[in-house]
Formats: sequence, structure tokens, C-alpha cells
Amino acid sequence: MVGAGMVGLSTAWFLQQHGLHVTVYDREHVAAGSSWGNAGWLTPALTAPLPEPAVLGYGVKAVLNPSSPVYVPLPPSPRLLQFLARFARNSTHGRWVKGMQAYAPMNHLALGAFDELTHGGVDAQTHLAEPFLACFRTSEERAVLLTEFEQLMAAGQDVKYDLLTGEEVRSEEPALSPEIGAAVRLHGQRYVNPPAYLEALAAAVRDRGGDIVEATTVTDVEDLGDGVRVRTRTATASAAVEVTDRFDDVVLAHGAWLGGLARPFGVRQAVQAGRGYSFSVECDRVPAGPVYFPTQRVACTPLDTPDGPRLRVAGMMEFRSPDAALDRRRIDAIVDATRPLLVGAELDRREDEWVGSRPCTADGLPLIGSTKAPHVFVAGGHGMWGIALGPLTGKLLADRIATGITPAELLPFDPLR
Repeated sequence: MVGAGMVGLSTAWFLQQHGLHVTVYDREHVAAGSSWGNAGWLTPALTAPLPEPAVLGYGVKAVLNPSSPVYVPLPPSPRLLQFLARFARNSTHGRWVKGMQAYAPMNHLALGAFDELTHGGVDAQTHLAEPFLACFRTSEERAVLLTEFEQLMAAGQDVKYDLLTGEEVRSEEPALSPEIGAAVRLHGQRYVNPPAYLEALAAAVRDRGGDIVEATTVTDVEDLGDGVRVRTRTATASAAVEVTDRFDDVVLAHGAWLGGLARPFGVRQAVQAGRGYSFSVECDRVPAGPVYFPTQRVACTPLDTPDGPRLRVAGMMEFRSPDAALDRRRIDAIVDATRPLLVGAELDRREDEWVGSRPCTADGLPLIGSTKAPHVFVAGGHGMWGIALGPLTGKLLADRIATGITPAELLPFDPLR
């Protein structure tokens, strides 16, 4: 297993359910990538392809503005320009509907996979998001989300919600400012504390005999016909140590870096880093549940930390190299967008400022399944939904590896498409 994020660790755990021994490599540590600092939402009602008609409405000037929720820094590389052109071609209503029809069966099963992990001994909680509030300045702004809900339901997705006035939602959640004039209360959603959940999942994999090898980079995978040879490099104080091991199968689940190892095995879909930013703050009153500001594309999640309750504030989609440094302008943009909408949030006393690289595909669908090599598998490209769909991805892919039969839910996500 290459990658110790939600997708990789979930796949490892479900492979153990089939009686297989697993070794997980990560170039840094458990949850070092996009799994660590994201909002932690388990929201089937919102899980949909990222390319959508609304994206085309941003325009060139908007995406070149560092304050925009979707940002492309100059100068974009030829590879990024090619990806963005394909992304734009997929941002049509017809292709979004087709993508949503692929997501709908996964969304129906996603929360159940978390329950299987819990029942199987993973010592971490999923929290009911009661309430889960999507908040707007005006009812006109809210109409955009309601139209999306109609489209989701038409594609087979289950969405249950109530409409609230500004006065009603502020009464329910006093952390919201008087700027909020309309809201939607979603039902049936959950959330997790991502770092805590991933540490518990990693502990469960280890407790069942799995090996998790951190600070080790997989540099090459070779198809042997009856197995695979995996080469790794581990940096020590004095030198880099290179090791070669043989395994029956390998799963590439290392997020935005997936393309380099997967391409020799016929995976031509580019995986582009769509970087998200987050930080945590103290509040006079931390919201009781997740709060979403769709117009600003800002997600807020209450988290219990060793230092007490905090609010994680996350947002932005930045198409950039996954290894680029944190761009402070993006943090400032989230702060500026959020400040008028919350009261009592210490936005100038931020902790845990973070940037992570979500693995995005141009058609908005993940890559899950087999490659041209019979013992090399791929699990990645989930965009913003790696936390929500990670356990189900791991369960279905483990079934495919153990039985040789591809579950119907995975057919639209063929890595060779």
C-alpha cells in the first residue's frame, strides 16, 4: 500500500478483513497529506463531481485572483493548462449529471463503511452533524444550492433538508452574525476529526498485524507478472537507504502524487493537486455542528482538541504543484470571507495553518480499480471527497483484490477510462 491517508489505510484495513497481510508506506507519516487538515465532513448530500457548470462562471479574471475560491497562479504550466481545459470541458450540465449518477450509489453506501470500521474495532467516532447548516446572506444566494439539491435528487441522491430564515438560524446557532439572512438545515450528515480518526485507523491496522512504514518514499513499482517488486528510499541522518521488496499486489493510494507511479501501468487520467487551506481558532461559542458558507466556499467544523474545543475553518481550491509552499494570501482570503459571517471567532489568533493537496481528476471522478498490470491497483483522485468516500473505496477495492470480481459501484471509476 502506497499512502497512509484515509483511502490507503481504509484499503489496508479491509484487506485485513479478507485475511491478507498489509504493509503501508508513506513518504512522511500517517495523514500527512490532504487527510489531515480538511473539514472532515461525511456529507453524502453534498458529494458530487467538482467540474460543474458554476465553475465556468468564475471567468479568467476571477481564477487569477488570489482571493477567489478557485485560484490558478501565474504562470500555469502547459500540463496544468491541459488539465484545466479538460476540466472545463467536463463542467457541463450533461457531464455533471452523468458523474452524479456514478456517485449516487457510492453516496448511499458511504456512511455504512464507517460503521463497519467502528464495529470492527476502530476506536474513533463519527459525529452526527445535528445541525449541519448551510448559511447565506440572502434567500437569492440560497436558491443556487436549492437548485443543486434538485439536480442531486434527480440523479438519485437522497437529500433531506429544512429551510430557515436568518432569525431562525441565528437563534439555533448564535455564532452566526446578523449578516446571515437565510439558511438550509441538512439532515443525515456526519463529520470526523480527521487527524484523530486517521491515528485510530492506523492503530487498528497495526494492532491486526499490519506494518506502517513512515518517512519512506516508494520510488518504483515493477510488474513481475506473478507479483510486484517495490523499491523504497528512506532518508537517514547519514545517507539514503534503498530497499527492494516483493509483494503479491500493490495499491497506489498516495493522492496528488499518484500519477508518477501509475502512468506506466496505463493510467492516463491526470491527477492534479487542488490545494485546500485551513486553520483552527478559538470561539466564544464553538458552533454545535458544521457550518457551510457555500457562496464563499468556506467550511467550518467544530473539533475537540487536547487544548479544548476549536473551530476548523477550511476552504479554497488552488490548482498548483502539491509541494509548493503555503500561500499566505489564501489564508487571508478565507479570513476576509469568514469574518463578517461569524461572531466571537478569534480569526486573528489562528493555529494549525495548513495547506494540503487534494487529488483531482479532470472529469471529477476518482480512479479506483485495476490497471494494465494484474497486480497493480489504484485508489485516488477523489478531489474533496477522500475522507467521505475513503472507507467505502477501501472496502470495495479490497473485495476486488481478494475475489477478482469488480463491484458494480466501481465500474464508472475505472482507472483506465
